[in-house]
Amino acid sequence: MIINKRNILKEAKKVLDIEIKSLRTLDKSFNSSFINIVSIIYNIKGRVIVTGIGKSGHIANKTAATLTSTGTPAHFVHPAEASHGDLGSITKKDCILAFSNSGKSHELNDMINYAKRFNIPLLSISSNKNSFLNKKSDHSIIFKKPSEACPLNLAPTSSTTMSLVIGDALAICLLKIRSFNKSNFSNFHPGGNLGKDLVNITEIMHEKNKLPLVNENDLMSKVLIIMTKKSFGCVGVVNKSNKLIGIITDGDLRRSMDANIINRQAKNIMTINPTTINYETLVGEALNIMNNKKITSLFVCKNSIPKGIIHIHDLLRLSS
Repeated sequence: MIINKRNILKEAKKVLDIEIKSLRTLDKSFNSSFINIVSIIYNIKGRVIVTGIGKSGHIANKTAATLTSTGTPAHFVHPAEASHGDLGSITKKDCILAFSNSGKSHELNDMINYAKRFNIPLLSISSNKNSFLNKKSDHSIIFKKPSEACPLNLAPTSSTTMSLVIGDALAICLLKIRSFNKSNFSNFHPGGNLGKDLVNITEIMHEKNKLPLVNENDLMSKVLIIMTKKSFGCVGVVNKSNKLIGIITDGDLRRSMDANIINRQAKNIMTINPTTINYETLVGEALNIMNNKKITSLFVCKNSIPKGIIHIHDLLRLSS
C-alpha cells in the first residue's frame, strides 16, 4: 500500500476538528455539580480514590497522578483488583471518583456497592445520565456524548479527551483553592529536568565574599581588579546603603574605554537599574530571564541589597 501523505494529514486534522468540537460542548458540564465535586474533594480527610476500566481507566490513572502532583492526595485503584481485595485500601475518610463514558461498566459495580455500604462519597464522570453509575453517585459530571474521532465511532477518542479535560479542570481548580505554588510543586518533583528547573536560586547562587561588588565612588582601577578576580564578567555597584544601583559589564568597559578610564568612578561607567531576581526565584525562571535578556549573570537581591549572584553556566551545569 502506497502511503498518501496528503491523506494522512487530512485525516489527522479531521481528528483534531472532531475532538475540538467535542471539547467545546464541555462548557455546560462545568456547573453546580462540578462545584460540589470540587468542594467534596477539597474537604475530605483522606484521599481521592480514582477508578475506571479500559480507556477510562487510563484517564483515571492520569487524573490521579495529576491530582497527587498538584496537592490533592489521590490513588488509582483498578476496579478488577478492587473486587479481589483492593477495596480494603479505601477508607471512610476517602472519596471515590469514577470515570466511565457509558456509566454501565459492570466492573465498577463492586466499588459502587462498597461506597454505598460504607457511606463513602461516590463521584463520577460519564456521558450517560441514565446509567447505574450516575444514579448511584452522590454527585456526577455529565458530558454530552460525543462523536468519536474513530471513523467506526467505536474506539474511545473524543470521549477520553473530554474526560481528561474534566480531570485536569478538577485538579487545577483544587490547586488554586489550596494556593499550591511553585515551591510546593518542586517538593513533589525533585527528579528529572523539571525538578532541576524548580530548584530555588538560593541553593546554587554564589554569595558573601564571592560577590563582585564595588562602591559607586570607587575608581575604575579598583573595579577592574575586582572584576578580574571574581570572574563573573561584571561587578555590581552599590550605594552607601549597600543597595544595588548599577552594574558594570565587559560591554560597558568596551563602550567607555579611553586613556583615562582607570581614573573615573564606577558610577560614571555603570548601567543603572540592572535586571535582578529575588530570593523566591526558581532556576527555570532565572534561566528564562537570562535567555530573554541575553545576559550571562544575575544578582540575587533582597530589598535591593545584593545577596548572591548566578552565572548562566551555573544553570546549564544544573540542567545537564
